[in-house]
Amino acid sequence: MRAVAFLAETFDMTTLNENSTAAPLASEQAQRSVSAWIRPLEVTSALLMLAIFGMLLAGVISRYVLSKPIIWIDEAVSISFLWLAMLGSALAMHRNEHLRLTLFVERMPERLRSYVQALSLVAVGAFLVALLHPAIEYAQEEWFISTPALSIPNSYRVAAIAFGVFAMLAMVLAYAVKTVGKQQLVVATAIVAGLAALFWFYSPQLVQLGTMNILIFLVGLVMVGLVAGVPIGFCFGLGALSFLAFSTQVPLMVMVSRMDEGMSSLILVSVPIFVLLGCVLDTTGMGKVIVDFLASLLGHVKAGMSYVLLGSLFIVSGISGSKVSDMATVAPALFPEMKRRGHKPREMVALLATGAAMADTVPPSIVLIVLGSVAGVSIAGLFQSGFAIAMVLLLALLVLARFKARNEDMSNVKATKLPVIGKLLLIAAPALVLPFLIRSVVGGGIATATEVSTIAVVYALLIGKLLYGGISGRQFYDMLVETAALSGAILLILGTASAMAWAITQSGVVQQLSQFLTNLPGGWVAFMAVSIVVFLFLGCLLEGLPAILLLAPIMFPMAKKLGINDVHYSMVIVSAMNIGLMMPPIGVGFYLACRIGDASPDEVMGAIWPYLAALLVGLIVIAGVPWLSTFAL
Repeated sequence: MRAVAFLAETFDMTTLNENSTAAPLASEQAQRSVSAWIRPLEVTSALLMLAIFGMLLAGVISRYVLSKPIIWIDEAVSISFLWLAMLGSALAMHRNEHLRLTLFVERMPERLRSYVQALSLVAVGAFLVALLHPAIEYAQEEWFISTPALSIPNSYRVAAIAFGVFAMLAMVLAYAVKTVGKQQLVVATAIVAGLAALFWFYSPQLVQLGTMNILIFLVGLVMVGLVAGVPIGFCFGLGALSFLAFSTQVPLMVMVSRMDEGMSSLILVSVPIFVLLGCVLDTTGMGKVIVDFLASLLGHVKAGMSYVLLGSLFIVSGISGSKVSDMATVAPALFPEMKRRGHKPREMVALLATGAAMADTVPPSIVLIVLGSVAGVSIAGLFQSGFAIAMVLLLALLVLARFKARNEDMSNVKATKLPVIGKLLLIAAPALVLPFLIRSVVGGGIATATEVSTIAVVYALLIGKLLYGGISGRQFYDMLVETAALSGAILLILGTASAMAWAITQSGVVQQLSQFLTNLPGGWVAFMAVSIVVFLFLGCLLEGLPAILLLAPIMFPMAKKLGINDVHYSMVIVSAMNIGLMMPPIGVGFYLACRIGDASPDEVMGAIWPYLAALLVGLIVIAGVPWLSTFAL
């Protein structure tokens, strides 16, 4: 849960107070005023998480142990999952966990920043107001469709979208009244209303512009929102909804339908389960015992602590599936000893950031799971390939770390005695088994990623209880709520990005772009080079997951047309995005690593470039040698 706290602090959603230039959206006064009706949302979300987990586990047992599948479980899970996603989105609004880009807002003069932050809040409210009626209409239309197994109206499932939109809108309005200065609120409302009126008045002319509306709404409006600090999911939603409302005759209910489709895939159910697994790892200390074992094994050699840091990130990532959790687990355990040995803080944080970028292809990476869902790529294949690709990037960083440590003085460092190593291995062995268990079961086709995620959580809970101190009932409840909120933030981005990607596809611009990119001189090599540049840039700006959701449905058909293997292309773009995420001065992951490592971004910025260069060399090798991605398939 420390990881979630770091995430919330780094990607905060802030507005304005009459007596403050940057008061938090969820101020203490506002939080107290809504706590009476937030608590039921938290309890319901926790119960939904338990229900989903219990049904998935029952499905695994009935299918693999009793050989009697329960046919209605998938349907019940699907209903519960959409409600969890929307309730989680509302909780994420309350807890400041919707991801947004704060870099530009923080650099603005204080007076201007106050108006821009108010504008961000009003823009979110305007999107939710515009979406509420189509969401209710969509739920009414789905009443005439019955679910196949339970034979109930589908409205019971999709009503979650309307409820979630209403709950988020209520929170935004409550916070706006209590935390935003009247003058700023009036000006921001006037700007948003004026823009909407202007677009509506000129909508006949906008319809005639055709694909130019892509630049106006899906590029221009989205970029303005990002710069203004509007949360990423709402930026995508505003762009897509404005495009449909002002430049097409498509009913807005289609926007809700696209969001529903983007968030409802059963493959994505593994996302909250793996988020829960990361919370269990963090709370039980399973990650720390792995770090301690590796330190005893390698700490006495030159660059040993750098090896331990990279190796820990590699292994821990295979359990948590989250870069944030990885860094928050490894840094506190290793940095004090590294400082004692003379490592400079800027070098340690640079290695931490690039190591986390390297490890994001190690299963069970949430990015790989989402990518497999939106691009139709085998998750088993991605998991099989992810280990090998991470090894290539790991090797590049290890070589650089060894070179930098060539003059390291190891005269006062003694090797750990074998009995101590053996004892630490015995303690760490149950935790070390987990990432390999996940990879082998999914990669071998024995079970799906969703099924494995439930097994992994049960395993972690049992091992944590028996060996690592266990988890109290209150801690477990907090984990369930944290999981719901973080999953809701992720899934809302997925839904709005799916709607935006659909709008881009329907405009016809994708066909023109496909013709251009697939006919570049140099064939697949040139296309791969362009893809690397695009995803490096988007990784800096949007963070990996939103970039995947937005571009995967567009780029993968082009790659397939050029004969590029889906898994190979996946490894290249995921690696490129992860590197971009850590690239200063924009990469949001870079600032997250600096916060976790308690180092100045200005100092780390000068130290991180050699490590990024090493990763880029590894990326070029991965892109140029498809066999590295496909040999394990």
